[in-house]
Amino acid sequence: MAIPLDVLHEMNLLAHFDLHSMQKGIKVHSDAAPELVEAAQRLFAKELIDQPDGGYLTSLGHEAAEHVQHVLQILRPAVTTD
Repeated sequence: MAIPLDVLHEMNLLAHFDLHSMQKGIKVHSDAAPELVEAAQRLFAKELIDQPDGGYLTSLGHEAAEHVQHVLQILRPAVTTD
């Protein structure tokens, strides 16, 4: 099963949130790449963020961002020390 490109853009945006502070949001400016602007709007429609241009994670958004960031950590290439 391939992950649709629009979902990858949403996951990418969720990966940029700082999970250590609910006081830190993000702003997707109108002149940002169209796929990021659209991803923010979809995340807002799904009630994962509180503003259509970013803002803060909702409780559900925080949970989703945690999962995305954990998956990215797991899939990160192993660092070898030679």
